[in-house]
Amino acid sequence: MPHDEELHDHDRGLSHDLPTLVSRRRALGLLGGTGLAVVLAGCGVTGGGGSSSAGTAAGTSSAGTVIPQETAGPYPGDGSNGVDVLTESGIVRSDITRSFGSASGVATGVPLTIRLKVLDTGSGSAPSQGAAVYLWHCDRDGRYSLYSEGVTQENYLRGVQATGDDGTVAFTSIFPAAYSGRWPHIHFEVYPSLEAATTASGRLRTSQMALPEAACRQVYATDGYSQSLRNLAQTSLETDMVFSDGYSLQLGTVTGSVGDDMTATLNVPA
Repeated sequence: MPHDEELHDHDRGLSHDLPTLVSRRRALGLLGGTGLAVVLAGCGVTGGGGSSSAGTAAGTSSAGTVIPQETAGPYPGDGSNGVDVLTESGIVRSDITRSFGSASGVATGVPLTIRLKVLDTGSGSAPSQGAAVYLWHCDRDGRYSLYSEGVTQENYLRGVQATGDDGTVAFTSIFPAAYSGRWPHIHFEVYPSLEAATTASGRLRTSQMALPEAACRQVYATDGYSQSLRNLAQTSLETDMVFSDGYSLQLGTVTGSVGDDMTATLNVPA
């Protein structure tokens, strides 16, 4: 399938699911008005506490401030939209570049370590030891394993890990593409424990990590990412459907460079 057509299909999936994918805090922003906000609150629709400013990358947080709740998108693989990869043997792993089980595909691209530090906002934002993170993102071509044409039998770029004593998990991955209509991002869900994550129960938070523009431009200038460079030029954090209402707690920090230990880091107050 031609690459542009592939991205078009992906974008149609977002458009199709948009009514249910817009986050609760985003819905309030779109509707506007105190009266409507009160009505929605009475129906259980509440804001997520996102800031409207860019703020500090990696999002240092004060006690009680949680990372915004966001859509898991059309391709979560957590049982909420079709397949449930969380219950499969092999999902608990740090290297997510390869598929596991009966699948054998490998995601290629610029190597990236993704490091998330989960903070317990109920305990003064202390490191959350023993929590679990399920993380997933698209490949270099903008495709999501398990869902996108050509990779429906693959499960790469998905994995679960429990946090250590310092509340941190680290995944070995690749830098994701910028596909049509979205700013480059990484999806994740936070669970109270590894057992909860692998049974897809008791989810604490669903959010997304935005990747900084400078790092994206550096990566997308390399072979294999040319379509991402064109897509990046057509959107921004301020116009992205998820990050446009504030991304101060979701903008990651990227250190290193292409070919030299590139690492994306984000604090996750949950």
